[in-house]
Amino acid sequence: MKTEKVTFKNSTGHELSGKLELPADQKPHNFAIFAHCFTCSKNFTATRNITRALTRDGFGVLRFDFTGLGESDGDFGDTNFSGNVEDLSAAIEFLTTRYKAPTLAIGHSLGGAAVIFASAKANSIKAVATIGTPSDTQHVKHLFGDQIKAIIENGEAVVQLSGRPFKIKEQFLRDIDSQMLTQTLKKMRKPILICHSPQDDTVGIAHAEKLYHAAMHPKSFVSLDGADHLLTDKKDSIYVGGVVAQWAMRYIEQPEAIKLQSTHEVVASLDATSGFTTAIKAGSHYLTADEPLEVGGSNYGPTPYELLSSALAACTVMTLQMYAVRKEWTLDLVQCHVTYSKQHAADCQNCEDSGTKIDTFTRFIKLPENLNEKQVKRLLQIADKCPVHKTLHTDTQVITNLL
Repeated sequence: MKTEKVTFKNSTGHELSGKLELPADQKPHNFAIFAHCFTCSKNFTATRNITRALTRDGFGVLRFDFTGLGESDGDFGDTNFSGNVEDLSAAIEFLTTRYKAPTLAIGHSLGGAAVIFASAKANSIKAVATIGTPSDTQHVKHLFGDQIKAIIENGEAVVQLSGRPFKIKEQFLRDIDSQMLTQTLKKMRKPILICHSPQDDTVGIAHAEKLYHAAMHPKSFVSLDGADHLLTDKKDSIYVGGVVAQWAMRYIEQPEAIKLQSTHEVVASLDATSGFTTAIKAGSHYLTADEPLEVGGSNYGPTPYELLSSALAACTVMTLQMYAVRKEWTLDLVQCHVTYSKQHAADCQNCEDSGTKIDTFTRFIKLPENLNEKQVKRLLQIADKCPVHKTLHTDTQVITNLL
């Protein structure tokens, strides 16, 4: 997984701070946007776990801090629920402009409510997922307890939320009173996944039922049995991310995989837009080669020389196991570690040239401790007889033809 720190401005000009999570081994097939829970942040543990589970399934995911929270500009006391929705719209526009329009939107708790409102207005969003989301935005009032009266009488009050003080203004109360979540959900007409725990004592399971009845098909519900509202158990948040990723695949378009065909043993293909990211078909198997970031690649796969080193390492352990079976020796585990470099030759024809170097594969073999000294010595000799090793040591030729 790769993470990029990003910033973008919302409709009021405040700079919002976000992190874009990207798959480690491929270009994202789709982009998603994540809205964190009320007063949380983009760095909340459950948020990170969910987004990273999505990246493992090939999504690029933007998580960001709402106005006045985390590393984003602005005063939380001056925000309202409508502002959160606008922040989401700004995030969607940022992804659309800088990367690719998001097709999946996920929201946790009140962030799920904001996601429903923002997704109803965003044509690019094809699927929506909520986690522990209330069926009406007024539900958040209970978090303010006996301070509601003070907020109304004084126009604002400081409220303790999750152990931290937050200034809540009367306009926030008026704004959440005006939101009609279930009506918006009914009109949205987009696939929705509702994830909720029966043991959620912050937002009761009855809210999930109301959301489910308000939503139009296709709609799905997943019970997060045993989880708390904030998904403090790491296993719960990782599970949610994986479920959302697999569910969304049914409703979003994915680029068609390159179907390489060849009458030869191996074919490699690279188009003009992929940088160095190369698709390979070896026999009936598909893999990717690439170059490191520092030389202009995307690091989505091993380099050609890493693949060559892999061939030597794999052939070595296969050969050793094959020999051990024939000798009826037990090799519970054998490993071969290989490093490739160019080194000065110990003996060469142009030794007067200080720049003369030869390709060098340094191989380290790890054998089990149950072998005696004679067996170890013999296996090291056999390692030098592996077919790839012998190929690297013989004269080879590459014959190039036009296909």
